[in-house]
Amino acid sequence: MVNWLDSYVLFGIPAIEWIYALVAALVSYLVISTVLRLAVARLDAVAARTTTHLDDIVVDVLRRTHRFTIFMAAVLIGSEFLDLSAKWDSRISHLWFLVIGFQLALWVNHGVSVWSAHRLQSAAATAHNPVITTMMSWMLRALLWSVLLLAVLANMGVNITAFVASLGVGGVAIALAVQSILSDLFASLAIGLDKPFEIGDFIVFNDVAGSIEQIGLKTTRIRSLSGEEIICSNTELLKSTIHNYKRMSERRIVFGFGVTYDCTPEQRRAVPQIVKDAVVAAGNTRFDRAHFKQFGESSLDFEVVYYVTEASFNLYMDIQQSINLELMSALAEKNIEFAFPTRTLYVVANTASEDNVPQNNSVRPRIRSLGTTQTGQATQ
Repeated sequence: MVNWLDSYVLFGIPAIEWIYALVAALVSYLVISTVLRLAVARLDAVAARTTTHLDDIVVDVLRRTHRFTIFMAAVLIGSEFLDLSAKWDSRISHLWFLVIGFQLALWVNHGVSVWSAHRLQSAAATAHNPVITTMMSWMLRALLWSVLLLAVLANMGVNITAFVASLGVGGVAIALAVQSILSDLFASLAIGLDKPFEIGDFIVFNDVAGSIEQIGLKTTRIRSLSGEEIICSNTELLKSTIHNYKRMSERRIVFGFGVTYDCTPEQRRAVPQIVKDAVVAAGNTRFDRAHFKQFGESSLDFEVVYYVTEASFNLYMDIQQSINLELMSALAEKNIEFAFPTRTLYVVANTASEDNVPQNNSVRPRIRSLGTTQTGQATQ
């Protein structure tokens, strides 16, 4: 049997060497798989006792080792038991480089995926901008596979200098063709670095007002107050002046009201203190000032400034409502009336005849047109 194995030749190699190579490949596959499984189990136990995420990423990456690369490594180990020509030895060394490089690329690619997924989950929990994480993930993957491709080509004897130069020329042509897309891409990068807004922020720009729902590589999605989704180009968004109301620490409120001209000076002097008491009593406020501002056409105008110590628009509306109601009650107790737009007309009759003209020929009727007082406004 041994003599037959020595005498039987397949592709110029004795059968006994093929058997040795097959046994070596099987043993190598079993050993590599077992060692890898034990290493993953050991590292998994260690990672469970730590609070860092790096060891979890390492365990997950090793667990994703591709079975095909283990098989190819075992086959290449078995090929060492074959008496091959120098040409095949060179090819096998190239295959070793390809298998190891491919597996390393798979490990790094999966590591980047796990890292970016963890970062995006953290960003979703804290409402941060995920653009930088997404772009870094794409760039790392593109760089990884580009380096692997160039390394494989260089190992196979291809002149990569000319290849890279041709890619550069082609890249310029492609960049000119997709410059609008690249503009939005770099705009999203600017949003990620500068962070003018993040997911969940309420912003106003031009005639758009709404909350940020998603920041993409080309567009940003905004949920408007009326409910519809607004999709805006990142480039156009950064060209506008953006009001970010989510980052307000407090609101400055300015509002005014008027009282009638028959209000006495003593009553007018009491109005600022009445306003201050109403503002302070509303809570979550900081009073700034209240002044008799000017003589209006039909009212004595007062201006009030105060701060709401929280950014909530609903809280501001509740406070303003409380202040308005308190002012109505307090001013009524002082017999101070709110003014409304009025106009007095003086009409003088013509002296047509002495019989029809009364002794006092001037009639002065007073005509008033009712209206509403103006109050201050604040934008959400």
